[in-house]
Amino acid sequence: MKSIVAILMLAVAAQALPIELGHYAAPALVHAAPALLHAPIHKAIVAEPVAYPKYAFNYGIKDPHTGDIKSQAEERDGDVVKGQYSLVEPDGSVRTVDYTADDHNGFNAIVHKSGPAVQKVIAPVAPIAHYAPGPILSAYH
Repeated sequence: MKSIVAILMLAVAAQALPIELGHYAAPALVHAAPALLHAPIHKAIVAEPVAYPKYAFNYGIKDPHTGDIKSQAEERDGDVVKGQYSLVEPDGSVRTVDYTADDHNGFNAIVHKSGPAVQKVIAPVAPIAHYAPGPILSAYH
């Protein structure tokens, strides 16, 4: 165990030695701990050009079978995004959301709700009749 610790300590110390003409100063340690004695690797990082973000799209769905009715439109120019989406709520009303987003103001949304909301009609419940207990009758006398 002491020999492994000694080899690792020598390998760590050898990393601190200067490198001359591409050779290690302590070549005998290369065989003892080859994973610890690597020359630094220099990577060239090439920055790719970033395209200016600009787009516009819209879509809509109207499925009478499932009742799924919704739409969305959005456009972006640089760091400014503007859009609107709408959908039909389960109660029949239409929710419309207008939104904007930019670096200065963050994300802002204005929600509108329109259309007739279908009210569920609950039938009145008849009162429960309470009867006083009567005499217990037996078939056996």
